[in-house]
Amino acid sequence: MTIAQGDTLPDVKLIKATQDGNEPVQTGEYFKGKKVALFSVPGAFTPTCSAKHLPGFVEKAGELKAKGIDEIVCTAVNDPFVMKAWGAASGSADVTMLADGNGDFVKALGLTMDGSGFGLGQRGQRFALIINDGVVEQVHVEAPGEFKVSAADYLLEQL
Repeated sequence: MTIAQGDTLPDVKLIKATQDGNEPVQTGEYFKGKKVALFSVPGAFTPTCSAKHLPGFVEKAGELKAKGIDEIVCTAVNDPFVMKAWGAASGSADVTMLADGNGDFVKALGLTMDGSGFGLGQRGQRFALIINDGVVEQVHVEAPGEFKVSAADYLLEQL
């Protein structure tokens, strides 16, 4: 079953990539008490993800926060070392990088994809969620090969 508006975010362990090392976080606790724009990409350093998706959120961070977003989070089925390097390479100081190395989070959300044809294995679909105090307010899942409804500009229009 795919996560839907009004659902509570599943409680799964992710790894926060920080300057001081890797910090395990439980989603149930991490998303409590704040409004978060979360977006997920099929993979760090991949073409659309690096050229458009993450840069859009870096560029629009101030506007998102002005519309009531407390934190912007990027997830991908990558290890925390890759997520940290990708965040640093993109200058994403305003975007928290959470690694879903085993794909447990996207599995719990019902948003996995098979990227085996591209040598990627099991990954997460491209999507964005607005989460308020652990409850999903908006779900925006991209059609395969698309990049529209999970973009920062689109989310700004929806807030």
